[in-house]
Amino acid sequence: MMMMSISNEPFALAHKEEYKIYGFPYSASTWRVLAVLHEKGLSYYPITVNLRTGEQKKPSFLSINPFGQVPVLLDGHLKLTESRAISLYIENTHRSRGSKLLNHKNYKKMGIETMWMYIESFEFDPPATTLTFEQAIKPMTGLKTDYKVVNETEPQLEKVLDIYEERLKISRFLAGNRFTLADLFHLPNIEYLMNTTTKRLFENRPNVHRWVAKIMARPAWRKACDANA
Repeated sequence: MMMMSISNEPFALAHKEEYKIYGFPYSASTWRVLAVLHEKGLSYYPITVNLRTGEQKKPSFLSINPFGQVPVLLDGHLKLTESRAISLYIENTHRSRGSKLLNHKNYKKMGIETMWMYIESFEFDPPATTLTFEQAIKPMTGLKTDYKVVNETEPQLEKVLDIYEERLKISRFLAGNRFTLADLFHLPNIEYLMNTTTKRLFENRPNVHRWVAKIMARPAWRKACDANA
């Protein structure tokens, strides 16, 4: 899907029933939101904020998000930042549409799903994002990977994946036997890391490897990746 430039874009939805998404094609956080939109079968109007040229620091974008980060979702006059918050908003707003990404009828199960979403954010994401930056983002921007950082960070990710391996012995997905936001939130970093030497950390753990293959193969995720091509 082509993404429009931020320049001269009005602060309003382009089409009545579409969300407006400010993002960047190589942004893991943007991928996360697009995956949720595709899981729910929702259309959206994408606008590129070119992070490579510093467009996120220009007044035109800072007026939308003063933190200078993507993605941003606009729904009429509602403006949301932070990919996980946006994802939760989309799921809660469209809970009866498309994939059911949270268990809205059972609060105990939702509690487990929420717990694993926090685990992704606080335990998995920090080392995974560091490894993604060093091995995927840096080379794309002409910078050299710091393998000292990689070697220091991989053991941190291994500790998390060891816990995941045990969990995935007893359930198909992290929060239970169906795919939820707890799984989806992992996908952007996993997509990058499976194209680096760090992929062995996932492949060496059979239950983690099975889980990774299953969530990466979801049609909505493949569409989200294609949209950023």
